[in-house]
Amino acid sequence: MDAVVSIVVVTWNSAAFLPRCLDGITQQTYRNTELIIVDNASGDGPVFPANATLIRNDRNVGFARAANQGIAVARGDFVLLVNPDAYLTPEYVERLMRAINGAGAATGRLMRARGAAIEPTGAIDSMGIRMTRSGRHFDIDVIATERSERRDPPAIAKEVPPLASLGRDDTIEVFGVSGAAALYSMSFIRDVSIDGEFFDEDFFAYREDADVAWRGRLFGWRALVVPDAVAYHVRSVTPERRRELSAIINMHSVKNRFLLRLKNEGMYLALRNAPSELFRDLVAIAAVLTIERTSLPALSWLWRNRKRILTKRRKIQRRRRVGDRELARWFR
Repeated sequence: MDAVVSIVVVTWNSAAFLPRCLDGITQQTYRNTELIIVDNASGDGPVFPANATLIRNDRNVGFARAANQGIAVARGDFVLLVNPDAYLTPEYVERLMRAINGAGAATGRLMRARGAAIEPTGAIDSMGIRMTRSGRHFDIDVIATERSERRDPPAIAKEVPPLASLGRDDTIEVFGVSGAAALYSMSFIRDVSIDGEFFDEDFFAYREDADVAWRGRLFGWRALVVPDAVAYHVRSVTPERRRELSAIINMHSVKNRFLLRLKNEGMYLALRNAPSELFRDLVAIAAVLTIERTSLPALSWLWRNRKRILTKRRKIQRRRRVGDRELARWFR
């Protein structure tokens, strides 16, 4: 019998997207699945299917904790996280399952979409996560690829081969995968969890997938992109839209950019990347102190919780199986 895939959808005021999202899940050719929905106290009257395991929170506990709640009740050998603003083409799960083959995580070729109907735009949204020397992470997409080609052709060519050159069953190894439509093996989830948390709940929302990706790399796991598995995703949080986003989203974004490195970065990488990272840090802090003062709580949160952060760091670094010199090739 095929392995069970537990599909986990975390919702918060996503009623407009859910019908299209659930339609894609229902039409999957891989049939041995279960559906788990975690609702973070949505106020827009979402309608959930009767065959789903439903967890209702009485408040918005954040994506990280809600996803952990879904994973905790999952019966599957694999967990597929699907954002409510994502649509999976019918063979998405089947093609990921055929390709994952011992890797910890896999995702498909996520195409950018728009509107509640999740209509395709033709642009690539994400083909995995890439890291930079400045400590930032980006989704690998068409624009990012073109920019990187101008700066460092050999590096990006190794990371993302031209799609036209890939066969039906080819995969691409990447640093990590976007949480918008990510398949994780339960073995990976159990191995990289810290104190019972797969996603670090201190992140609340945003960058938690990069944190898991980095931890997975430290623990020796691989992550794959399967270009033949296609999904569509409406991306509402992008750097160029920062001024349009809510203050709470921007605050968590600032907090998490530091939290990501404080937990995972070893001394070799910290010294190697210091010139780029320190410059970006100064820019971010200056912005918080001047034009985005609503994000000041991010800095105070990091100071107040420094002991807990350092405890998590010690646990991660003690269990790491891969050295920074080997990981350095992913930071470009």
